[in-house]
Amino acid sequence: MNVKRLIFEGEGVTLDFKKTITSCEKIARTMVSYANNRGGKLLIGVADDGTIKGVKSEDEERYMITKAAHLFARPALEPVFEEVYVDDKLVLVVDIAESTIKPHYALAEDGKWWVYVRVKDKSVLASKIVVDVLKRSSGDEGVLIEYSTNEKALLQYLETTARITIKECCDLLKIGRRKAQKLLVDLILSGIIRINTTEKEEFYTAA
Repeated sequence: MNVKRLIFEGEGVTLDFKKTITSCEKIARTMVSYANNRGGKLLIGVADDGTIKGVKSEDEERYMITKAAHLFARPALEPVFEEVYVDDKLVLVVDIAESTIKPHYALAEDGKWWVYVRVKDKSVLASKIVVDVLKRSSGDEGVLIEYSTNEKALLQYLETTARITIKECCDLLKIGRRKAQKLLVDLILSGIIRINTTEKEEFYTAA
């Protein structure tokens, strides 16, 4: 594995640098967001700016990551470890595969379990819509969509306006938030609309 090339590409949706593991909660969030997305790697012993610092105690780092994966992630995750020496410094590469049993939850400092997804180089809290999409996309049930006036009105709106938020959807269709969520989840799962998550907001576009 070419660790230098990975570092050069920089942190992103599938790559995170950690100088050292200091918190099981924080690292569980990153690992869960990878499993809920399309997988990813952690480079332990690499600073945020890409400087290779090396791992001081490999056993300790492995222990923290395994503990986070088993006790702070639900369902538990199975990280795959690889040791790579770069310029005589040990970098611990941790691989988290995309899960087939989404969503995974991470235990937060407040004692609650939350779902996280990866947005660029950050692990962000998933909205209820994202959680529903993850739950139903890993199930076997298909989505049967009957185009009601609501679906038609929403798709017509997206033909003329590039994007819509859930609040705008509620206003447009004169429906409550829960009904709007269900409608959006159905349309996302059937591939008709796409969910777009940023750190600040979530919006929907035609697929």
